Amino acid sequence: MRCAAIRRTIRRRRLAPMPRRSPARATVVLEPAMASPVMRAFDRILRAVAAKEVTVTLVGESGSGKEVMARRLHDLSPRRAGPFIPINCAAIPEALFESELFGHERGAYTGATERGRGKIEAATGGTLFLDEVAEMPFSLQPKLLRFLETHRFMRVGGTTKLEVDTRVVLATLRPLEDEVRAGRFRADLYYRIQGIVLTVPPLRDRRRDIPVLLDTFLAQLAAVHDCTPPRLSRSARAALVAYDWPGNVRQLRNVIELVTILRSGQQVGVHDLPTEVIMRTSAPIPHELAVDTSSSLDEIIDRVIDHVIAEERGNLTRAAQRLEISIRTLQRRRRT
Repeated sequence: MRCAAIRRTIRRRRLAPMPRRSPARATVVLEPAMASPVMRAFDRILRAVAAKEVTVTLVGESGSGKEVMARRLHDLSPRRAGPFIPINCAAIPEALFESELFGHERGAYTGATERGRGKIEAATGGTLFLDEVAEMPFSLQPKLLRFLETHRFMRVGGTTKLEVDTRVVLATLRPLEDEVRAGRFRADLYYRIQGIVLTVPPLRDRRRDIPVLLDTFLAQLAAVHDCTPPRLSRSARAALVAYDWPGNVRQLRNVIELVTILRSGQQVGVHDLPTEVIMRTSAPIPHELAVDTSSSLDEIIDRVIDHVIAEERGNLTRAAQRLEISIRTLQRRRRT
């Protein structure tokens, strides 16, 4: 069964035409927005661990930007000149996973007419990013554990252990404790990758990043689709900032892609936004705000400002009046 699945996949890959990429799409680069205090604090930690040869696990909701943060960690590290190789553990059939990760020797199975390098070997001198690591087949987890401990591995069908200089960064949608308790994730691997765990904040907790992302996506997606960027009205921007974005940055990008295509070169009002954005932003925002007293004074002030702006649906004039500061002072605080 396993060999048959491997042969079918190899045949499909050989016969499938290579997708053509437009020059505009090839130039799109996702950069993390760091306008919010919570993301600036996250980035300080990311910079500190990037220079160290340690295994890092990123935890965050779907679409929150874990791969973007993993790539930033790579770019900030001494390995920046090496390759960054991402692999989605949930997207690879179990029968192919070992070969995809560790590679295979010629003749390892029917259809393996030549030696194939795995992702670990391809990432030599750089970083291997294992996304959705909780979906890795249970039977392969001991081999990943051994590689993390020794930096040595063996190709499928091989007899010689190879040693490579590859850094591994992992990501998961949720903390792995529940998977360990359910018997779906090995406890020894769990404790091995628990050294440095960073939680990527969801977009609703960093609303100050939304205006930056809006402008970035408008410019990038207009280039991708070869059209004129639409102009967001003040009310549309306010609605986009106030929305909670359960799908995080990925959902925001999809919404901007939609209005970029449908409203090219035109103004975008609230009525042009998807229904779920309009409906949810009409819900009242609680007036209470919980403040962590261990935070710095600047961080507390920033949280209060962001909360008042959200209550006023992005209207900076009304927010400044409620805070009893000038609009210029409010704009200056938002830029710092």
